Parts: sequence; structure tokens; C-alpha cells
Amino acid sequence: MEFLRPTTWSAAVAAKAENPGAVPIAGGTDLMVGLNFGQPPPAALLDLTAIPELSGWERTDGEVRIGATVTYSRVIAELAGMCPALAVASRTVGSPQIRNRATIAGNLGTASPAGDAHPPLLATGATVEAESVRGRRLIPIDDFFVGVKRNALAPDELIRAVRVPVAAGPQQFAKVGTRNAMVIAVCTVAIALDPARQRVGAAIGSAAPTPRRAGAAEDWLTGSLPWSSGATLDDDLVTKFGDLVAAAADPIDDVRGTAAYRRHALAVLAGRALRWAWAELTGAARGGMR
Repeated sequence: MEFLRPTTWSAAVAAKAENPGAVPIAGGTDLMVGLNFGQPPPAALLDLTAIPELSGWERTDGEVRIGATVTYSRVIAELAGMCPALAVASRTVGSPQIRNRATIAGNLGTASPAGDAHPPLLATGATVEAESVRGRRLIPIDDFFVGVKRNALAPDELIRAVRVPVAAGPQQFAKVGTRNAMVIAVCTVAIALDPARQRVGAAIGSAAPTPRRAGAAEDWLTGSLPWSSGATLDDDLVTKFGDLVAAAADPIDDVRGTAAYRRHALAVLAGRALRWAWAELTGAARGGMR
């Protein structure tokens, strides 16, 4: 197995063009698990950790541009105020050791249906910045996941960054696993409220062949929330939202849970996430809830 370690971004995209089968790595946390379980090694590894510009983030024009080698630990420590759902999801990833190595871009590259970062990116309308020797393109997150562990990258493209809109209101992420920590999700839900535009983002993970938005739930809740009054949410509204989120799923039975359990858990998680986000929004508006 060939090991490539470019020190500039231009050298990295050139190496990818010359070696389309090379697998990019930063933390290598997904790749090494597969190799340890006997998966065949790739023809080459393309290590991106020596490229300084990939390890930074910046806020511009209402969004945060997160470089490809920014770790989950840094998202938690540095970006929680601007990307709260992504930060909450990051706290659920693996152990501290994993979070110190693993990256959002790596999660995207693997494109697992159970990737914890994916629902927050979908709910907030993120964009994946991809590049090759042919140039740069921006891929809307809704178009990025094309199948089970398959993404929209061309064979010669690398993820350079992910662009996440700065939170315009409360965001939440909720996860169910077979234990409380260091676990692959049975299912996940992310929700983002934008009170100024009166919009809702909602997405699910580990409950369909790809992570996906809960579009019908978003549309219904956007028109049903008491945005102007900030009234307490009634149980029927919360239940209806949870049911619509669950209806967006296309789950399977596997070793972590049944399809029926996933649908039930999604409804419960969606209701909880909505109540948490609404309490944050209305509490902040009233100046009394923390």
C-alpha cells in the first residue's frame, strides 16, 4: 500500500488526480476500524494532516467554513456558539481520543447512514466544498449523500471544507444508542429553528439508506409553531411533529435495533429536541430561562 503525504493543497489534489483510488485520511478513525476487521486495504492512502490550511476555520458571510482536518474536539471547544447542533453531535462521537482525531470531513467522506455529524449538517443546510485539479465546486448537503456509504464526490475530488450557516436560533441533536457512550447510533435527530425567517430544519440519521431531511415535518412545523406568541407547545403539536419525522425514515432491522423501534425512537427524539429548542427560544425571548 502506497502512502502519500503532500504538504500543500495543490499537491494533494494533484496526487488524487494521479491516484483516484487513494483514500484520503486525517484521523483515520473509520478506515482503521475497517482494516482491523479484515477489509482489503486501499491501493494508496492520502494523508492530509500536513496541509496547514485544512486545519483552520473562519466565519464569513453568515457561515462558518470548517477545514477538512478540523477535529470534533475543536468543533466542541471553538464552534458551539455558532454551530450548536453540530457541537452537540460532536460530543456524542466515540471517546475523547477519537474526537481528538476524527473530523467532520472524514465523516462526510465515509458517508455512513449513521454518521453523527450528518443530521445537523442537513438540518442547517450546510454545503460541502470539494476540489480537484479541474476546479472547485460547492455541493449542497442535500445532494451529497447518494447511497449507503456513497457520496457525490468525483473520483479525483477531495473535500476541502464544509460550510455551515451560523445558527440563527436554537438547535438540538438527540441520539439513541445501545449504551450511553462510544456507540454507533440506533437513530439520530437534529432540529434547527430560525425565528427571524420562521423556518425549521429537521433531519434524521441511522434510519434510512442515507441521512436525510424530514421535509414534510419541516414544512408542517414551520407553519404550525406559534412563532409570534411564543406560547407553550401543546402535546398534539409535538406528537404530530414526531410522527412526521418518523415517517421520513426507511429503516431496517439490524443488530442495533428493529425498524419499528427506530421509528418509535425517532418520534420520541424529535419531540424532545423540539421541546428543548422551543424552551431555549422562548426562555431567551422572555429573559428568564437558562
